[in-house]
Amino acid sequence: MKKVLGLGNALTDVLLQVSEDDLRELGLPKGSMNLISMEQAEQIQFRFAHVRKRMVAGGSTSNAITTIAQLGGNAAFIGKIGNDEVGDFYREDMLKSNVKPMLLTSKQKMSGCSIVLITPDGERTFATYLGAAANMHPEDINKEAFAGYDIFHTEGYLVQDHQLIEKAVRLAKEAGCMVSLDLASYNVVSENKEFLTNLIKQYVDVVFANEDESYAYTGLSAKESVAEIAKQCQIAIVKVGKRGSYVQQGDEVYHIGAITTSCTDSTGAGDLYAGGFLHALSDGFDIRRCGEIGTIAAGRVVEVIGTKLSEDTWDEIRRICAMYRGFMLRYLQN
Repeated sequence: MKKVLGLGNALTDVLLQVSEDDLRELGLPKGSMNLISMEQAEQIQFRFAHVRKRMVAGGSTSNAITTIAQLGGNAAFIGKIGNDEVGDFYREDMLKSNVKPMLLTSKQKMSGCSIVLITPDGERTFATYLGAAANMHPEDINKEAFAGYDIFHTEGYLVQDHQLIEKAVRLAKEAGCMVSLDLASYNVVSENKEFLTNLIKQYVDVVFANEDESYAYTGLSAKESVAEIAKQCQIAIVKVGKRGSYVQQGDEVYHIGAITTSCTDSTGAGDLYAGGFLHALSDGFDIRRCGEIGTIAAGRVVEVIGTKLSEDTWDEIRRICAMYRGFMLRYLQN
């Protein structure tokens, strides 16, 4: 099984269930990711002080890497935290999830957090204070970090520092890694389209996008988008929510239906899809099976608040992976 390394914003998610009116009053576009100041983060949390909240270690890449580790993969994560209680919580949570934490520490900034505002339909809107996560710089990344890894996964959210993400994917390619990128958010794509296009064409092998992100990137429908993105990389994935996902490699394309489930909170669905997909890819599965494993992980996480699945649920997904592995081995033997 191949080893996977992730680089991303080390953010602790603060999960709050709010109404549509609450969201409108805050002036945050539904389903978007918004960068906020520490003062704004404090104001939002004060406003919803009466609402029950949950706190979990999160961040797009971190969620994907945690999924890989929970499914039995060999996975590590690079991020930056503050020298504070939230940073300590983050490190301990990664260790509990069997992820190797390759965490940097900022002496100037507090650990970052992402306030996840969840409306009754399960849609989530992010108000993110990057803090120490945004204090990661190109000089923090060196080629030694990539030694021994086969797949490198990162997130579009890192485009707040073009030099950082470009250096990371360049070093990954030089180390012989397959490079995977999650486009992260439609507004991130809209604001950085030219940079992301050049990055993908030059360095990226696997691209994950949802329907809004793929439209922002190509201006096309989901099915047309996956074909267009597949021209720029090896494997393209476009997720279409309850309608499943499209996966394409060269001329090989599949539509994978979503599993039937009740959506309580869509936080992390795309991240766990990416993690399930990459875990299966690291285990040698074909892209259809990779998409199916990603779909199962995403389908299970929307049933709960936040991104943490129970051990019973992880066991269920592990059994499916093992079943697929058995099918694959018998096929190869015949």
